[in-house]
Amino acid sequence: MIIKSPSRLHMSLIDLSGAYGRIDGGIGLTLQDPNFVLFAEPSEKGIQIDFDDSIVDNRIIEDYNKKINDAASKMIEYYDDGRGFYFKVMKAYPPHSGLGSGTQIALSTAKLISEFNGDSLDSLTLSTIIGRGGTSGIGTFAFDKGGFIIDAGRSIEEKDSFLPSAASEVRPPLLFANYDFPEDWEILIVILSSADGVSGKEEVNIFQDYCPLPKNEVLEVSHLIFMNMVPFLLEKNLPAFGTAIDKIQNLGFKKVEVELQTDKLKNLMNKMRELGAYGVGMSSFGPTVYTIFDKNNKYIVDEMKEYVGDDGIVFTTKAKNSGHEIIK
Repeated sequence: MIIKSPSRLHMSLIDLSGAYGRIDGGIGLTLQDPNFVLFAEPSEKGIQIDFDDSIVDNRIIEDYNKKINDAASKMIEYYDDGRGFYFKVMKAYPPHSGLGSGTQIALSTAKLISEFNGDSLDSLTLSTIIGRGGTSGIGTFAFDKGGFIIDAGRSIEEKDSFLPSAASEVRPPLLFANYDFPEDWEILIVILSSADGVSGKEEVNIFQDYCPLPKNEVLEVSHLIFMNMVPFLLEKNLPAFGTAIDKIQNLGFKKVEVELQTDKLKNLMNKMRELGAYGVGMSSFGPTVYTIFDKNNKYIVDEMKEYVGDDGIVFTTKAKNSGHEIIK
């Protein structure tokens, strides 16, 4: 059995203040490319993992080995039937790039095992079993739903501390809203080779050092999302949607994430704006930077390829308005 799962942009967390009784919440967008493809079949016992010959990056191999092992072990324990599984990673993309590889790896692994056990568990149930989505539900719902996603966060009675998803043990949040993204809007992705995303203990420390955030910034982020981004998305007003993306980079926890980046990455974002991008954002803790464009400013793709040169990768993709695909 083979599963193909998407990547995602994590555009912003919503409330890291907690002043109004809830925390977390987030917005994100599901991408067609890059994607993750995993083959699996039952075996007598244990967990075995192979990689396609095209995957040679040791960072990818080490990270994917760990995440597949962790998720598979939890699912095997959940079903308690004594079987093992053989996995082969057929297509991969870099970890800690801001594109959500960790959640897609774990959920793909869990989903295949659930299918072999005659279940069709949804991503919310799978995330709960394997311990994903403790802060953001964007990756969880990108896996099942696709499109533009808003998750509902959680009550401070359920979660009373500020932590990234990988360090939080609460259940995933509920889905608040899910919208199809316009098919004629394209997405430009730039990942600098000289930039690294933030993860692990460093990410935990940032949450603890900077939260809770001022409640006035939380209010402004919420207003931008619900009275700008979503209405402009529904109206298919890309320039105004892009302006909202730009404004969010200077507010709330996204402001913290951007300010902690290198000057080189911040200069890249400013260069995109100078070239005519409608709005420029950073996904999660980076280093992925994105803008959404259409036929009227498509020239920025070639301009950015020339600007970045050999110091990174520049590619275009589109939103994926559906989740994972299983090929039996």
